[in-house]
Amino acid sequence: MRSRDDRTIVAILAMPRAYSLDVSIPAHVFGRHPGYRVLVCGDQNLDAVDDASDRPSDVDVAADIRPTHTLSDVEYADIVVVPGYENPSLPIPDGYLKAVRLAAERGARMVAVCTGVFALAASGMLDGKTATTHWQYTDQLRTTYPEVDVAENRLFVEDGAILTSAGAGSGIDACLHVVQSDFGTTVADDVTKEVVYSDARSANEPQYMDVPSPLHAGLQATREWVIENIGSSITVQRMADHSRLSRRTFIRHFVRETGMPPMHWVARQRILGARRLLESSDWSVERIAGATGFGTAANFRNIFRREVGVTPTAYRKSHGPSSSDNDSVPPTVRL
Repeated sequence: MRSRDDRTIVAILAMPRAYSLDVSIPAHVFGRHPGYRVLVCGDQNLDAVDDASDRPSDVDVAADIRPTHTLSDVEYADIVVVPGYENPSLPIPDGYLKAVRLAAERGARMVAVCTGVFALAASGMLDGKTATTHWQYTDQLRTTYPEVDVAENRLFVEDGAILTSAGAGSGIDACLHVVQSDFGTTVADDVTKEVVYSDARSANEPQYMDVPSPLHAGLQATREWVIENIGSSITVQRMADHSRLSRRTFIRHFVRETGMPPMHWVARQRILGARRLLESSDWSVERIAGATGFGTAANFRNIFRREVGVTPTAYRKSHGPSSSDNDSVPPTVRL
């Protein structure tokens, strides 16, 4: 249900034992765009339902975050955010689980940060669905809720209207993903700048890599070169030649720095570039296909629909400009 001024209502649950960072991150990200109205919902007597004596003194929980709205206000939310909370083996008060369950049944979009996934699982809504959480809790989630398909080492997972993420950092990526879905890539880029965050990462990127990334991104110049030449034929060998590394060494370093294979990364740049052009220009599908390296319009339509879920034309109708000048100069096609 939208607010009276047609904004999307985001309800963030201030649950017992919740990590304050997991409450403040979605409040900050969604609060950066006027299309959202953010509510922090919870039991107004939070201390009464959470015995502080059971809480470790070094855990940063939301004891000092007071709800601005009650649990009944979750009824009106379009998006419900469940933050991570300390010791997910302990039960969550029934009032919170009921609010989550009713919101999901009504069709609200559910976003769980870190251990917030345990609250969704406890409500039963994750049975038969794929979800993720912080790598330290994946085994516990799998053991406690065997009906949940737990994805290992993923930043976030979207299964229907339910989005689950790893730690607090990936919570930013998950929230930016929601903004992108609601308002488009260009708006998500602006929100990213507002929260002073580096480029949002995709769901398929890992939470961690066994080999640590180097202190300096040695292939940054090559990645920038790819983006500047995204409309041309890009191959792994061309990227390796630009970096002055052997093909095998280049691939190893590239995966270490980005968390994905080179051509997977290139494909992502092309999709993001195409989305920005569809949102900000009136260029034809054929012209966008050429500018972003997809070649033919038919190839572009097929790949775009497979990756984004809708055709370029449908995407433009949802996220494109209301009016534009013919052959207007679009923004730089960058990640």
